[in-house]
Amino acid sequence: MARYWPEPSFTHGLSNRTGILLVNLGTPDAPTAKALRPYLKEFLSDPRVVEIPRAIWWPILNGIILNTRPPKSAAKYASIWMDEGSPLRVHTERQSKLLKGFLNVGTGTDIDVAWAMRYGEPSIQDGLHALREKRCGRILVVPLYPQYSSSTTASVMDEVTRCMQHWRNLPEIRYVRSFHDDPGYISAIAQSVREHWIKNGEPERLLMSFHGVPRRTLELGDPYHCECHKTARLVAESLSFPTDRILVTFQSRFGKAEWLKPYTQPTLEVLARDGVTRVDVICPGFVSDCLETLEEIALECKEAFLTHGGRTFHYIPCLNERHDWISALTEITRTQLGHWLDIAPDSPDELAKARQRALDHGAKS
Repeated sequence: MARYWPEPSFTHGLSNRTGILLVNLGTPDAPTAKALRPYLKEFLSDPRVVEIPRAIWWPILNGIILNTRPPKSAAKYASIWMDEGSPLRVHTERQSKLLKGFLNVGTGTDIDVAWAMRYGEPSIQDGLHALREKRCGRILVVPLYPQYSSSTTASVMDEVTRCMQHWRNLPEIRYVRSFHDDPGYISAIAQSVREHWIKNGEPERLLMSFHGVPRRTLELGDPYHCECHKTARLVAESLSFPTDRILVTFQSRFGKAEWLKPYTQPTLEVLARDGVTRVDVICPGFVSDCLETLEEIALECKEAFLTHGGRTFHYIPCLNERHDWISALTEITRTQLGHWLDIAPDSPDELAKARQRALDHGAKS
């Protein structure tokens, strides 16, 4: 539910601070059907996510999906829930703290970093409010989706705009659109694979699974499919792994419409039936482990591969809190911050003087 706060008071003489808002997809508050229902309703009500006319989709969503899917999804979440909470929430919060440290330690900067979920809590509205309360008049929004898609990145931009439509004193806003070919991001993925292979040897096949979207989005001009393939090509080149042993697939298909192909689980089943005994799977479209990686890939797809004749299945974790990934994220944000990094925050003495000037001005008025 939307929450509204009064406009912060404006104090003459105080300069704006710079803030960063990391945004990930979202998660329910608990692995229960009760918690899943509002989360799924918010997620599946977004017209960027489900591009079906509301008159057709609304009865399906409220009459069927929200009455049948929450218990099933809750069981899936329960299988991967951490002591601290949802994996996606835990990793995103940790990444925000590490990013703040990487940005500020030893650099003389003082940048605020908040985090939010597009669906669920903390909301984008919560994150923006936290930065506004810290006097951030410059905000860099970083959707944690490496590959741009209308259903993810654009939806974040929509929500940021919606949340600020009643603000009187608007901040400067910048966005990180995508980082699918960022050298640091590519290098971190490749290094995580190398480290896994040093311990376990190389597989017969390396499968890169990205989250799927309806094929119609590609036909309408969404660049997501192309950016996924560019990421996969760059990772493969960095690994110097034979291209005929690498596959790019798409997971998490929902509904009856055709989505981007090939689909991940059916591909794994075919590989197993064809005599491939070992497969390693990575998910470069996710920077944090979540339901789609820990349950769908590491559990469901593993079972499917082994059931159809495969012998060894390795899921290579997402980047999460890897040092090289946080370093890459730091450089991504630094690039987008640009000259904002040169604007130093007020010192304590300057703040005190500005407050006194404001008090004196008020007394004279």
